[in-house]
Amino acid sequence: MSQADRTAAKVEQLERNCHQHGLPMTAQRREVLQALVLRLDHPTADQVLDDVRKRLPEISRATVFRVLETLVRIGIVRKVCHPGSAARYEVEGRRHHHLVCTGCEKMIDLEDPTLDHLSLPGVGSGFHIQDYSIQFVGLCTTCARKQKGHVRSS
Repeated sequence: MSQADRTAAKVEQLERNCHQHGLPMTAQRREVLQALVLRLDHPTADQVLDDVRKRLPEISRATVFRVLETLVRIGIVRKVCHPGSAARYEVEGRRHHHLVCTGCEKMIDLEDPTLDHLSLPGVGSGFHIQDYSIQFVGLCTTCARKQKGHVRSS
């Protein structure tokens, strides 16, 4: 199966998920879903907007933000946040965690089964945890190399 076929199949699956939640598939929603599926990173809403505008130049920023938030609300898209950075979005459905670079703000998926089976806190507090994701914050290889080189030259 080609990459284009895999992308089309993933978008179709997400469209079916939208329909199961009673959400009609508009051209704007389809383009936002396609933009998310085509990205290999964790784009911000503005990056999604830039991608969608290549195919729908008239789409507004507010529409893209509204579509993203609707898709997050029904659980088809996940919003990933960390302090000091813009929210990022992903359509990855399986549990995974993230490595977040404080230098360039790159976010990298981390799959570690040992983190998927942690004892969850909140028992007895009345708080009901629905899901979790762990973020490890540090420097990516490129930023660590730059920082190390900067320290040497000082």
